Amino acid sequence: MRTVNKAVLITFVFALCVNIELFPQITERPRPAEWEQLVPGARFLDRFLPLPQGTLSKDVWGAENVIPRYIDNGIEDPMYSYWGGNILRGNDGQYHLFVCRWREDSPNGHHEWPRSHVVHAVSAQAHGPFTVRDSIGSGHNPEIFRMKDGRYVLYVIDNRYVGESLNGPWTRGEFEFDCRGRRLIEGLSNLTFARREDGSFLMVCRGGGVWISETGLSPYRQLTDRRVYPDVDGQFEDPVVWRDHIQYHLIVNDWLGRIAFYLRSKDGVSWIVDPGEAYLPGIARHPDGSSEDWFKYERMKVLQDEYGRAIQANFAVIDVLKNDDKPNDIHSSKNIAIPLNPGLLLTVLDTRPITPATKTIRVKIAAEKGFDPHTDIDLASLRFGASTEVNFGRGAKMKSTEKSGADLIITFDAAGNGIAPDEFAPKLIGKNIRGELLYGYARLPYINYIEPILSALVPVFTPRTDAMEISVEVQNFGQVASSEATLQLTVEKNGEKISAGSAVVPPLKPYEKTTVFFSAAPFFEKGVEYNCTITIRSKEKAFSPFGFKATPIR
Repeated sequence: MRTVNKAVLITFVFALCVNIELFPQITERPRPAEWEQLVPGARFLDRFLPLPQGTLSKDVWGAENVIPRYIDNGIEDPMYSYWGGNILRGNDGQYHLFVCRWREDSPNGHHEWPRSHVVHAVSAQAHGPFTVRDSIGSGHNPEIFRMKDGRYVLYVIDNRYVGESLNGPWTRGEFEFDCRGRRLIEGLSNLTFARREDGSFLMVCRGGGVWISETGLSPYRQLTDRRVYPDVDGQFEDPVVWRDHIQYHLIVNDWLGRIAFYLRSKDGVSWIVDPGEAYLPGIARHPDGSSEDWFKYERMKVLQDEYGRAIQANFAVIDVLKNDDKPNDIHSSKNIAIPLNPGLLLTVLDTRPITPATKTIRVKIAAEKGFDPHTDIDLASLRFGASTEVNFGRGAKMKSTEKSGADLIITFDAAGNGIAPDEFAPKLIGKNIRGELLYGYARLPYINYIEPILSALVPVFTPRTDAMEISVEVQNFGQVASSEATLQLTVEKNGEKISAGSAVVPPLKPYEKTTVFFSAAPFFEKGVEYNCTITIRSKEKAFSPFGFKATPIR
């Protein structure tokens, strides 16, 4: 078991961030040419709505670019600088924000953040204003989640608090982390969590590694051996992960480029990157079109509805470069709340797999409070299909409609839908009768959304006279039992990939593990390090390969 030393981690994070501040904080990232062809609704950026109207004031701190502003949005206070934080709605109907802060007049200015404290604030409205109710303790970049047993876990860098309720009392402790032979990607800071269907938790660390804990407090074990972020030259931080009734979502921020990326996943382990910016400076817009031009948006967190849909984004925002935020000046930071378009509730009614031979696709659009699908939709604007098609204005077009009580069933001509066998969440894009964005994702009835997740450790090599004995531990991190599978070890030698042997992995219950054994020919050379890969396949699926280096004979 690998437990991270607190003093070492704090030193690492502080040194990293101080070094970051020594370099320019802005660079222009080139956009792929294909992004110019995206239609409204393709980008996550398109989901941000205008700020709720509130108390607009000019008599506040801040550079001219953030004045006037709604001072009752989120939380702000001239005595404190606020940063990070997410919201949960309590059983009391109130919205509970857990956010960190430090004194604005601290000698270090913004760089007082390593000594910040987490406070608990409450509001009757999701967007605020929030009033501090109590102080939890020291910590930075908080994120709170609720465990299956009803208790709450409040994460801060290098620690966590556990409370019986949103009002505490809180007990401080530390997580345990098991890398499982994988390299630790950029340290364990800025963690973000999503509860899975069985009450277990998926965690993504700052570096983009994926981890699983059975309870949220039990050890977090690393599954991936590389970051899941986009394959671009970005300085990534501030991941936020969440799960709704359709899929997993992940947004990560390139702090230097001031651009964020949006990813989706069926299982939280394997991710696809959607095109377009997830968010950018300039998203804090007033209903009249004016904006609060915050210099930076960081630490995005989401508030979810009963379906898990993201209905609000909360950001830490600052009005100037962090280095320019000095003690007792006009500059500072706050937490801001921006509403999100949650998307439509869609159901694909066809139970047979969609193939090139499919003629039509039937999709039900559910009625919701404030939305009547019979009267509110510009039907001719709708496109449905794979996001790779719909995001660029293509996809299946409406053929006919029929009523289903308050809901509406639309039959699409399947031509051009683009739905491939690996599709797990086709998308709809359109407009309402006022020209405003409509969008949504749907599950496919024939797809298994909860599957086994088999993952192996680095093998143990035992040299013998005439062979190499190899043992490998395999664990099922999925929420359902696995079927029989085959594990294969491949070794790179003299530029060729050679099979070093294979073994049968028996069926495993969720979180169960086993050790498989097999023998390899004696082709390993003493003291030589080899590039190795373990792949596991069952009849149903192939699991993510695990690459590592090993020196079998020392």
